[in-house]
Amino acid sequence: MGASKTNAMRILDNQSIEYGMMSYDARDGKIDGITVAEKIGRDPESVFKTLVTHSGPQQLYVFVIPVATELDMKKAAKAAGAKKMEMLAVKDLQKNTGYIRGGCSPIGMKKQYPTFIDESASNLPEIIVSAGRIGTQIILNPADFLEITQAESVALIK
Repeated sequence: MGASKTNAMRILDNQSIEYGMMSYDARDGKIDGITVAEKIGRDPESVFKTLVTHSGPQQLYVFVIPVATELDMKKAAKAAGAKKMEMLAVKDLQKNTGYIRGGCSPIGMKKQYPTFIDESASNLPEIIVSAGRIGTQIILNPADFLEITQAESVALIK
């Protein structure tokens, strides 16, 4: 196959969690979630994006929501028990997570940050998230996702 495994895939392998992998051509630079869903031929409701936020300088949170939706910052703050929530600056993403924008997986970040996934995932047979590299996606069961990320399932979208 030629594609080397990402950190997220190695973690899933180590935990014996079944997953699938899909690749897409990112050379056109179009890596937004909706375009990725189109490129892999999947419903945008089953393709999730990973958003990293912060409340205060040191506390980061990870939110995983369907690509065609928007994170509700009030719901995010409430879920995390924080007064206020802001998006992490793109320039700070790699140093805090080990991943870059467009290739940020909720699995295998440098640290295990509190992670939340939109409750809509629990109604799906499988979800698709970034494998940790632009052009590569992981398909897995929502229950396995919750287990590997220690995520909470909550209402997060506007």
